[in-house]
Amino acid sequence: MINKLLQIFRIPDLRKKVFYVLLGLLAFRVLATIPIPGIDAVRLDQFLNSSQIFGFFNLFSGGGLSNLSVVMLGVGPYITATIIMQLLTMIFPSLKVMYYEEGAAGKAKFNRYSRYLTVPLAVLQSYGFLNLLKSQGILGELSVTQLLMNVLIISTGSMVLTWIGELIGEQKIGNGVSLIIFAGIVGGLPNIIRNAVLSFDPATLPTYIAFIILSILIIAGVVFVNQGERKVPIAYSRRIRGNRVYGGASSYLPLKINQAGVIPIIFAISILLFPQFFGQILAIVSTDASVRVQNLVNGLLNNQILYSGVYFALVVLFTYFYTAVTFDPKEIAKNLQQSGGFIPGIRPGEPSGEFLGKLTRRLTLFGAVFLGLVAILPNLTSLLTGIQTLTIGGTAILIVVSVALETIKQLDSELTLREYEGIQ
Repeated sequence: MINKLLQIFRIPDLRKKVFYVLLGLLAFRVLATIPIPGIDAVRLDQFLNSSQIFGFFNLFSGGGLSNLSVVMLGVGPYITATIIMQLLTMIFPSLKVMYYEEGAAGKAKFNRYSRYLTVPLAVLQSYGFLNLLKSQGILGELSVTQLLMNVLIISTGSMVLTWIGELIGEQKIGNGVSLIIFAGIVGGLPNIIRNAVLSFDPATLPTYIAFIILSILIIAGVVFVNQGERKVPIAYSRRIRGNRVYGGASSYLPLKINQAGVIPIIFAISILLFPQFFGQILAIVSTDASVRVQNLVNGLLNNQILYSGVYFALVVLFTYFYTAVTFDPKEIAKNLQQSGGFIPGIRPGEPSGEFLGKLTRRLTLFGAVFLGLVAILPNLTSLLTGIQTLTIGGTAILIVVSVALETIKQLDSELTLREYEGIQ
């Protein structure tokens, strides 16, 4: 591992990419420390400690929410826009063709539409969130001009963060949005550890020991599931051209147990946050309707068992959804048939697509249930022990390990590519 790190910094192009990514993450951390005016820090701290879902949101915003920074929304609006756009591919065939069949140009256009949608979502979420903070007494009374100015600042901060994430993603060293969330979690962990140490009670020592063991098991499980794959054998038919024989080789198609990675967790939390913002936005039309929606949402969030059930269901659902969006068995079978490849014992074409689809669904079931259990296990631990930090820590470990594994894999790919370039 040390040799690989040294090798990264010996290669000028790769070293430049790594520094570029680190610079982007540093810019994000700086923005997360710039607050908007008029904050009651004590009430804000009490609110975050009393609301589990906003504790998650603060973690993902890199602590940007804890001081109401200009990037307090994080990349939440962009993630929500991405979810909506991917759902629309199931409704509008033109969007599906753009995403799946038009190659890199089509995906670039699709991502551009997602960014366009991010703007109004950021405006609505920032307005709803400011109203929520006002209703909790965290933010003082704002004039219309001040409210519009803060909405503009927060929305701009979210768009700047989305832009930074895309710049990081262009370096091909991990997913930019995931790395920003990773940086936010890592940046918030020292405070979580400090609070856990300061609130330590010898009577709860067995609980802390159990949490450490649980964390190690989660790390081992995440590594096992993320690295686990089913290798589907692929054979290529022989073709004779002139005096030469082509093909006849054998290979395999790796099907990962968890195709979606950590994205379902992020999607699920974004969906859980959205009704709270929607309730505040609804106040523009009807105050009574807004109060009813907020009471309904608060009832869900305060009921740990119901909340954990909904959270688990969303994680499982989004695991299947994201896998279906990113992995098309019929398209894979079609490409195999065109290249002369086939699965031994399975007819090429549609039967191969059905086989791959069935196999993917079975693998995804295991990965989805695992992600869902890991997501709610810290919640249940917190419910039984009453220690809030355990809830946040477990989910943080899940995301940090997943993103770190993906980043390491892409760095390995970059190193391998340059080794082959050296041979040429």
